[in-house]
Amino acid sequence: MTAWQHALEQAGAVLDTAHRLSTRTTEPTENTPQPTYVTPLLHQQLISVIGPEAHKFLQGQLSCDMTTIDQTGSGLGAHCTVKGAMIALYRLIAVEGGYWLRTSQEIREPAQSALNRYIIFSKAETTDLSEQIVGLGLSGPGAIALVEQLMDRAPSELNGVLRSGQRVAVKVPGNRYELWLPMTEAISLLPALLDQAVLGSTADWELQEIQAGLPDLRAISSEQFIPQMANLQAVGGVSFSKGCYTGQEIVTRLQHRGKLNKCMFRARVSTEQLPATGDYLHTAQREKVGQVLLAAPVDTQTVELLVIASKAQADEQTLMLESQNGPALELLPLPYVLDPELFERKA
Repeated sequence: MTAWQHALEQAGAVLDTAHRLSTRTTEPTENTPQPTYVTPLLHQQLISVIGPEAHKFLQGQLSCDMTTIDQTGSGLGAHCTVKGAMIALYRLIAVEGGYWLRTSQEIREPAQSALNRYIIFSKAETTDLSEQIVGLGLSGPGAIALVEQLMDRAPSELNGVLRSGQRVAVKVPGNRYELWLPMTEAISLLPALLDQAVLGSTADWELQEIQAGLPDLRAISSEQFIPQMANLQAVGGVSFSKGCYTGQEIVTRLQHRGKLNKCMFRARVSTEQLPATGDYLHTAQREKVGQVLLAAPVDTQTVELLVIASKAQADEQTLMLESQNGPALELLPLPYVLDPELFERKA
């Protein structure tokens, strides 16, 4: 257990065996206003890519345009295999001398290893920051005030970044913020933060990610999907004009000359059992028409999910969990629109 996890437990957090914060310390009620939450991002970790050629290296490896990342401060991008399957999904954050790459704790180590296979001839290097820098998710009505308190001001634009010393704040969809800071500072700041906010659970933060339509990978979903299957092009995570990167030929060919058969849907299902990443989806007519990407509880009886499934099956049939007679999924709107031409055969 790290010093950060120990500090969280001392503050009342309950951590499960995967070191996720499994319960809130305070539950809202109908008669109390919506609280401000501080959510330790224990399920996410950072890799740094620093050096004179950090931009050039990542431009040749990731699906996003690093020039856009430089301009906005942050954004999403995928590292793919030569066949276009996503090894890792990153939120990139521009920092002094290079970039921080935020990814799932489950795949941080293999993701870094994949980068290292290509970085050997570049004037840049990767570093695991998981023992040095930790993340806090700030959400709720007082989130912006907390960011202003910690950073003097808050990023105003989506994907905007502010840096103050070794602290970095990023505005993410849903009027939320990610704050990354040295572990020692997080430990010292925690009591004051909890005077103004309450600890949020990992699942609550993931629910907000699902509602924002933001994909993420876990160990079981790594190397399973190409970027467009996870709607990455709809959230700025794929550039089709920047030139070559690993897997680019497959990704671009599908965009301009192929037909996308699977995409990501947001859904709701009534179940007491939380679906796991990788669980299969079925219809009454066909088995294994899709898989669960992410799932988070809304309450004890309801779960929201991001799933990747056959568009034809999802459009024409009801998707179900577990079996062809399992709980039925209700498809929900995403906060963005997918280009319908993606699903049409090109001439």
